[in-house]
Amino acid sequence: MSHWRLILNQPASGAWNMAVDEAILFHAGRGDSTPTLRLYAWQPACLSLGYAQPYADVDEARLAAHGWEVVRRPTGGRAILHTDELTYSVTTSPGEPIMEGTVLESYNRIARALVAACQALALPVSMEEHSPPAEATKGAVCFEVPSAYEIVLDGKKLIGSAQARKREGILQHGSLPLHGDLTRILQALSFADEATREKAAARLLQRATTAESHLGRVVGWETAAQSLVSAFQQQLGLNFERGELSGEEKARAEDLFQTKYAHPDWTRRV
Repeated sequence: MSHWRLILNQPASGAWNMAVDEAILFHAGRGDSTPTLRLYAWQPACLSLGYAQPYADVDEARLAAHGWEVVRRPTGGRAILHTDELTYSVTTSPGEPIMEGTVLESYNRIARALVAACQALALPVSMEEHSPPAEATKGAVCFEVPSAYEIVLDGKKLIGSAQARKREGILQHGSLPLHGDLTRILQALSFADEATREKAAARLLQRATTAESHLGRVVGWETAAQSLVSAFQQQLGLNFERGELSGEEKARAEDLFQTKYAHPDWTRRV
């Protein structure tokens, strides 16, 4: 049984959350920290852009009017509005068995745990087995189309994930929308006109969903977190020890927050 660290964090800003994920990536990859499952939330709501997504997708005026933040992730994919959700991150060294092989092979292993977690919450999910055609992934919104080994409920995408493989280690993080209106993200993105925005909203509701939409009730963050921890233990053979950031990780996260994730040179660079 592998020994991992479990970090359960209070809601934090988008820039801080991304800085922490990268700080753990650096230290776990070097072997200074054990492999880590981190579960967290976002406050205030934050639009995150994929690593190479154009910043022109953002409607800054609407974003500011809602009091939402924006951050650029270190991983790929398209935009996500992080609110009313559970976010997970898995961070390991390159040699960790769960992350061995190709990106899709490691996605598959983690997806099995995500499926088990959702099923324990009475969500009859399945795993998407195939990648979508290229033309289906050109929109600005991440949750419109499931990729290979992402989690589908009632024929709609429920959990989206993204992975970054660096010299120092591997980071995979993803989001489980618990409740709320998924179309809120469209208030933070640029569209040619309101008719186009409305069409995008209708399309999104046909392709993505939340736990609440299926269950008819809200699943609490703590309940979802416990389900995820149990599923990772059982499906992946992990033994967790509760922990916090080390002093070195916290210092690196504070530096990354100031110089990268909260800085416009990073956020607006594409």
